[in-house]
Amino acid sequence: MNATCKRTLLATAIALTLTASFGAWAQDANQQQTSKKSTRLETIVVTAEKRSEDIQNVPMSISVVDSDQLANLHATQLSDYADYLPGFTVINNGSPGQATLGIRGIAPLGEGATVATYIDETPMGSSGLYGRAAGEVLDLLPWDIQSVEVLRGPQGTLYGANALGGVVRYVTRPPDLETTSWRVGGDTITESGSGDLGYGGRFGFNVPLAPGKVGLSASIGRQNSPGYTDNVQTGKKNQDEFWQQGAHASLLWKPSDDGSVRLSAMQSRVDAKSSSVTSLDPISLKPIYGDLKADNYVPQPYIKTADYYNATVNWDLHWADFVSSTSYEQLKSETEVDASRVYGVLFPLFGLPDPGVSAVIYRIRMYKKTQEFRLVSKNDDKIEWLLGAFWTDEDTLQNQIATAQFLDYSSIPGLDPLAVVAFPSKYKEYAGYGDVTYKFTPTFDVTAGVRWAHNKQTFSQALSGALIGGTTIQTGNSSEDVFTYSLSPRWHFSTDSMAYLRIASGYKPGGPNVALPGVPASVNASKLTNYELGLKSFLADGRLMLDADVYDIEWRKIQVAEVVNGLGYLANGGTARSRGVEFQAMYEPVSGLRLGLNAAYTDAVLTEDVPSLGGLDGDRLPNIPKWAWSATADYSFPVSGAWTGRVGAGLRYVGSSMTAITHSPNALPQDSYTVLDLNAGVSNDTWTFRVFIKNATDERVYTSLAQLTNAATGEVMEVTGVPLQPRTIGVGFDARF
Repeated sequence: MNATCKRTLLATAIALTLTASFGAWAQDANQQQTSKKSTRLETIVVTAEKRSEDIQNVPMSISVVDSDQLANLHATQLSDYADYLPGFTVINNGSPGQATLGIRGIAPLGEGATVATYIDETPMGSSGLYGRAAGEVLDLLPWDIQSVEVLRGPQGTLYGANALGGVVRYVTRPPDLETTSWRVGGDTITESGSGDLGYGGRFGFNVPLAPGKVGLSASIGRQNSPGYTDNVQTGKKNQDEFWQQGAHASLLWKPSDDGSVRLSAMQSRVDAKSSSVTSLDPISLKPIYGDLKADNYVPQPYIKTADYYNATVNWDLHWADFVSSTSYEQLKSETEVDASRVYGVLFPLFGLPDPGVSAVIYRIRMYKKTQEFRLVSKNDDKIEWLLGAFWTDEDTLQNQIATAQFLDYSSIPGLDPLAVVAFPSKYKEYAGYGDVTYKFTPTFDVTAGVRWAHNKQTFSQALSGALIGGTTIQTGNSSEDVFTYSLSPRWHFSTDSMAYLRIASGYKPGGPNVALPGVPASVNASKLTNYELGLKSFLADGRLMLDADVYDIEWRKIQVAEVVNGLGYLANGGTARSRGVEFQAMYEPVSGLRLGLNAAYTDAVLTEDVPSLGGLDGDRLPNIPKWAWSATADYSFPVSGAWTGRVGAGLRYVGSSMTAITHSPNALPQDSYTVLDLNAGVSNDTWTFRVFIKNATDERVYTSLAQLTNAATGEVMEVTGVPLQPRTIGVGFDARF
């Protein structure tokens, strides 16, 4: 059976299933609206403030995506669900893991991340400026994830470094000490523009080794995407195929009711054969060779492995709870970018008869240890408190290699490599933090928190290669203290409604520059302060959940790249602000029918000129849409016997933006888009069968753009665009025993 027939059969099966499901929905809806009474929406418990709380009582803006929502969306990476979370931006750079994160308009304008990523208690990724943290993120295949929490606004007090815009936190599923269970699942997909089928598989189990005392859980999942981009230069079809894999094991020991020890290990792997980019005309930004066609001379693979190990101790001291979290992380990644139109076109200047091909290879190795201790008071009618201590030690090596090859891909003697640059760096930090909540009345309280952190960094830059003419080694070091704070008055003006004011600060660490004349020894930490007023409420007898907030973020000491006399370094240059409104609502008018609406307005601009970015006072910050919203509908209904049916739909809109500061010569416009996603399924206590369609209308828009510029003339040779994932249709199943 050829690929076209396979896709036709798959699409037909899904169409029939959706038709049957929607038919059942229409037939059953009137009966259920008259025969069933609605119930309150369930309570969502989060640990955003390092203690378990009802999300509606936390004085900050939070979104949570649980495991069922992830499964229904068939989410395999952050970009699959980011548009459904207000104020959250994921700039996809061509494959899972290659992305830039922004929250509330705060996205990187230089090196280093502005959103912190956590697994449970542990910060993941590089804290320093030289580990490519701005463009590489932990993008887990979330099959065995209990939930994903997105905390909006700076979280410097409890989460520390890089939590400028907020925090993305993966919450893992702990072992069950009482019940043995097994899980297995799989799916197959087809993507518009691809001639092959993709597939995924997953397996997991939970076993109480000593019931009530020791439990073990483990899982592994893999997802293969067939790719959809054809290379007109090499003739390679579906060159951007990739696979993701996630494995997780956890052992929980509970020797007594007062204590527990949990050991966890996780590995995340991504192997993309080439980035998903389309070649665009630099003037019209239209495809040069047709839809989903690229012309790279060399493959552009991305390979990443992240290993994570953690031991967490929880001990009930009766007067307080003690938590110790010890972690080790190892990260390896390699990215290759075709630079033939940047450097290869210059080879005739070196006496060669023809241009050649060139690639720039980025290799990252990072080894990171963290330790956190925390004491959390018991719930009290008058005063609650939290005290913590944090330490991390990080070693990172970044290598950049520019190659020189003939058109047959053989090395050019005397010219290959063009340049080799090594950036070894070390980052050490220790911090103390705490907060206290004083309850003036049963309905009004105030929480105040502080954090003091000290970091020391060393950095070296070793240069060699044909263009360098020898080996040059330069070094630098830095040391800084950073103070952050938070203040949150909270007023429960009814049983189900709460208003809050939040003032909080955050920071991105500074770091060293190379020790050269005319170059500052270091760049200072970038800081911001957030002023937020919010409302959280249950209405309509608990069937309507409503969250809304307005905020003003003042960003100062922005870290930017400067060049003086041919020397590149980092400096603090400029200020910005981001003001906006966020809205989240969930409504259950009748039992089984759930409607959702999320929206965000973000006005993020410079507040002074920043010449190094080509930006002027009032310019919009890059990659941030002013408007974004999403609407969802999900309906569950009885089918037959123990079987339950479900149908769902999501509509998401993301407004237009610019790829750089408005007046930057490198700024390119990115169009707005509206996307429809559909899903349906039937399930009982053991089996779940699902169908889904992502981007049902096959909307074609480019979510990130990059210019390829001739290194000698500065001429823009081409623009590459990462398309929104084309229409993807799939079927899958899960079984639990």
